[in-house]
Amino acid sequence: MSFKNITVAGSGVLGYQIAFQTAFHGFNVTVYDINDEVLDKAKTKFDVLAAAFKRDLAATDGQLADTKTRLAYKSDLVEAVKDADLLIEAVPESPEIKIGFYEKLAKVAPEKTIFATNSSTLLPSQFAQSTGRPEKFLALHFANNIWINNTAEIMGHPGTDKEIFDDLVEFAKAIGMIALPLHKEQPGYILNSLLVPFLGAAINLLVTDVADVQTIDKTWMVATGAPVGPFAALDVVGITTAYNINKLAAEKTQDPLRLKALEYLKEHFIDKGKLGVSTGEGFYQYPNPAYKEKDFLK
Repeated sequence: MSFKNITVAGSGVLGYQIAFQTAFHGFNVTVYDINDEVLDKAKTKFDVLAAAFKRDLAATDGQLADTKTRLAYKSDLVEAVKDADLLIEAVPESPEIKIGFYEKLAKVAPEKTIFATNSSTLLPSQFAQSTGRPEKFLALHFANNIWINNTAEIMGHPGTDKEIFDDLVEFAKAIGMIALPLHKEQPGYILNSLLVPFLGAAINLLVTDVADVQTIDKTWMVATGAPVGPFAALDVVGITTAYNINKLAAEKTQDPLRLKALEYLKEHFIDKGKLGVSTGEGFYQYPNPAYKEKDFLK
């Protein structure tokens, strides 16, 4: 593995975490997003992340200062990828957006650049031809709160070069991840093959009026010993991501329950800008959600 310069495209829920984690482990990282205003917001989020790294990883002020010196910001795609050995794409979970991005990227990225998608549910084979370099394209998927939940799922498509796959496994380890190689394409990889049905079941219980948010979360937390329930998890994942995943499934199946869930998320959350932890409100209000109160489980 000879990676040195990494570009992360997208500074949303996971993009900015991937960028900071990678810079923290000594790589030069360029953060690309659609405009300077969005990038300025990312810089603010990096300050919050620095505090989390200090609290949870005992990172020193010196390490964090060095990390920030290795972060650059670009809203021009040509500039953002001109030196990239690896580009990690973390743009919204929409096939149209991703295909459009890869078609632009393919025209400007150096021949050496490997492309990796952080898509949580979509398959690399859906975008491989759009990349213009299918043999150098694969998936590298991270869990939220990357510095603590340090999983990295590596999944190729049938045309991915085996040597590049192995390089991505080594890169994942080099940035402090537990590398989890998948031997074949699987929608949702390992993590979301388990997580998405779980979160979907919780939404279905809510929209069919079986129980309210807190009762559903409380049930899961008490019965399994889990630190959070499904709706707290949805707030962390981001309700936009949950909406997009439900939208894809609803369009394919036209299942009435999925359509009802989609309508519920749109009306009560998306349209009101209540997108989870990132906006200060989702199913709970932040920074002090009800599920963290000492009497929540009573």
